[in-house]
Amino acid sequence: MEGSRFVESLDPHHLRFEAQERVMALQFGAVDKRLERIEALIERLEKRLWMTVYGVVAVILTQAVQSLIEFASKGG
Repeated sequence: MEGSRFVESLDPHHLRFEAQERVMALQFGAVDKRLERIEALIERLEKRLWMTVYGVVAVILTQAVQSLIEFASKGG
């Protein structure tokens, strides 16, 4: 049995298949890392977007309160 195992390990198709598996594993690892970086960038962008939305809402509410205060002081 050991002899056939040795011959199998020298089989060019077997070696090519193993090499292709290693290359694919490296490629998937690289894609995984890129996806993780993209996800981190998206999370940061999402946080910035929400901060912008909250900022705009705060400005609008501040202007509305100021208008109410001015209206109340003129009317009273």
